[in-house]
Amino acid sequence: MYPPVNKDFWPFVTENLHESPDKLRLKYHNTADKTIDYDAAITQIECRQRFGAKLSDTLSNAPNFFFANSLAGEQSTSDLLANFHAQLLPGGENQVVDLTCGLGIDVIHLALSASSIIGIDRQEHLADALVYNAGELGLFNIKAICGDCVSLLREGALSGDVAFIDPARRAADGKRIFAVSDCEPNVVELLPLISKYFNHLIIKLSPMLDITQSLRELGPTVTDIYAIGTRSECKEVVAKLNFGHESAEPRVHAITITPDGAISDFGFTLAQESSCPPPSCQLPSVGWILYEPYPSVMKAAPLKLLTKNFPSVYKVANNTHIYISPEYVADFPGTAWEIIDIIEWKSKNLKRLKSPYPQADIAVRNFGMSATDLQNKLGIKSGGQIRILGVTDSHNTRHLLVIKSRATSESC
Repeated sequence: MYPPVNKDFWPFVTENLHESPDKLRLKYHNTADKTIDYDAAITQIECRQRFGAKLSDTLSNAPNFFFANSLAGEQSTSDLLANFHAQLLPGGENQVVDLTCGLGIDVIHLALSASSIIGIDRQEHLADALVYNAGELGLFNIKAICGDCVSLLREGALSGDVAFIDPARRAADGKRIFAVSDCEPNVVELLPLISKYFNHLIIKLSPMLDITQSLRELGPTVTDIYAIGTRSECKEVVAKLNFGHESAEPRVHAITITPDGAISDFGFTLAQESSCPPPSCQLPSVGWILYEPYPSVMKAAPLKLLTKNFPSVYKVANNTHIYISPEYVADFPGTAWEIIDIIEWKSKNLKRLKSPYPQADIAVRNFGMSATDLQNKLGIKSGGQIRILGVTDSHNTRHLLVIKSRATSESC
């Protein structure tokens, strides 16, 4: 039976949910008690401890969700991102096929918007676990197939409205790859075959991939490409293709998803960015607001358009990707800080820094020195609510901007 679940299985998981998986494995190794598959049960405990945060919605809706193995949980997308993927489906009834489903989190979220969905994986236990989990969630429009998606496509065994694929992003030697054509399976090579049986394709890619190069590889049927992340990290790049439509100018989206699910979308075309005039640059004053663009914005790189679209916002320098404004701009796609001090990079000024700011987080942008070297030179301890940012202005002069978060400022 797979999954190996009986009446004693889940009570054991619940009772030991906060225990050490290593200690449990040691305790139940070679036990004579065979009423429970202890290895599988302890895997459930370990996966809930490791991946409970990123899969909190799924686990809340399916307390008996079964992890086939810990690697599938590690490689799985989060509920937050999978929910966004589901929003990329075209309108109307959709028959969807996830060509590389793994743990099946994308399948589960896509199923909520699709009329039907098939998840395919080469590992039988992953396909079986998906069927079980779909039942736990009451999603009866999900079907799972154990097989190789490339072989199934070549046999003409797959078709539908939308294909979704998350190709492996590491080479056989474990090194990261930086081109779509280097992924496994090779999506670029498969495009003619996928377009024969599907109208649309959604591809989940590594955040390391260059957006311009990816557009070049994937061709003119790309309508949109998304750099998707949180306020602290760019998580992935996703391309959306419409095989019935050639787009002369695909739209680039810098997507930032907050913990509550709110979405910031800064959209543009590469032509708009390249034709945009150089940004207005200015040195800030104390009391001004400083913005660090979200990681997805930095990945998409609308670095000139940001000042065009937000006229009251300036750049510190053309090559210093920090933005400033006299007043707070609520919808700027970045983290906002208040500037509380500005110190020109001179020896006499540096000596006085340690007294008012004995502790601070140190960062640099186009400063000619690493953050670690700067911290060592200043002799300031790491941590606290203050941040010191080393920047170079448009006159090639270095400054230290002392900043604190607006949330901190408002609570004072």
